[in-house]
Amino acid sequence: MSKTPVTHLLLPAGFILAIVIAVAYVWFSPSGIEPAPKIVMTQLKGGQKIDLASLRGHPVLVTFWATSCPGCVAEMPHLIKLYQELAPQGFEMIGVAMSYDKPDNVLEMQKQKAIPYPIVWDSVGKISQAFGKVTLTPTHFLINPQGEIVQHKIGDIDINLLRSRILAMLRKQNA
Repeated sequence: MSKTPVTHLLLPAGFILAIVIAVAYVWFSPSGIEPAPKIVMTQLKGGQKIDLASLRGHPVLVTFWATSCPGCVAEMPHLIKLYQELAPQGFEMIGVAMSYDKPDNVLEMQKQKAIPYPIVWDSVGKISQAFGKVTLTPTHFLINPQGEIVQHKIGDIDINLLRSRILAMLRKQNA
């Protein structure tokens, strides 16, 4: 009677675990590159229209947030700094306040935090629907200058990685 060494059992178990992780990643991660939705949004302050298609040629970050979301509020200073740094080079950003937020609360936070990028209020969930039914905040969509969603991130975003991706787009665009 021979005993199977533990190392022989670990190899198949490790292989199976790798397959399970790969399948879970593909299943739960957002799909690859897809076109940005064709949508026109209205800024909460001032009522100006923003046609997402008109921003082609620029990297764009669309960020869904809520005044009641601690993570959203915590990352705002980083997003503001990123926008102030890169907007002069052609970067665009749109903050989308969720439908369950009260417009007065959104306007107050915009004023309080001195948010320089446009803020729209998704009053009936039309913007959320266009981006695939966004329900969790923060949720970010990075759109390349060709109008394709190249990153979809739910939760806190790695601001340094985001900056690097945007800078690469800007360099390529300005080359």
